[in-house]
Amino acid sequence: MSVATLVKSKMGQSLIAAASLALFAACNVQAAEMKVATVNFQRLMEESVQAKAAGQILQDEFAPRQRELQQKQKDLQTKQDKLTRDAAIMAEKDRTSLERDVTKGQRELQVEGEAFSQEVNTRRNEELNKLQGLLLTEIQTFARNGAYDMIIPTSVAVYSKDTLDVTAQVLTYLQSRPATVPAKPAGAGAPAAR
Repeated sequence: MSVATLVKSKMGQSLIAAASLALFAACNVQAAEMKVATVNFQRLMEESVQAKAAGQILQDEFAPRQRELQQKQKDLQTKQDKLTRDAAIMAEKDRTSLERDVTKGQRELQVEGEAFSQEVNTRRNEELNKLQGLLLTEIQTFARNGAYDMIIPTSVAVYSKDTLDVTAQVLTYLQSRPATVPAKPAGAGAPAAR
């Protein structure tokens, strides 16, 4: 199980919280000397320049096909409007042909729309997985550079003071990093090296 998957799952969050508590209990004497922080991972997934770049990649990739489907929908609606408006004055053969054409177009549009939605969801998940791996790696680098002993996600912390939240600092740090998400982030899913 990758670190990104572990962080997202409720069981993984519980394990992380339990491990954090165990670490605090084991390091009771050193707890006062530990440099600990929390980070709002969801906020990083939404607000970081890397997240925005991943969103733009998806927008650029799927916008042409989305416009094509919208145009097909518009053309089909035009045919449907003509059928509704002119059915009473159309020849039987023409009306039947147009009805078949509209029905066929509706089926094709539905199939194409479902395929498009599945493809968008698959690609979105791929980009989110890459982004999560990159963000975990960047948070680890931020922690090492800042001499933090531990940074835990706010979603697994039962309680933490607002002063421990370094999300804003991590967002600032991420602005200095490349905005694009690499195809396969270095160290994604790997535990932090000590």
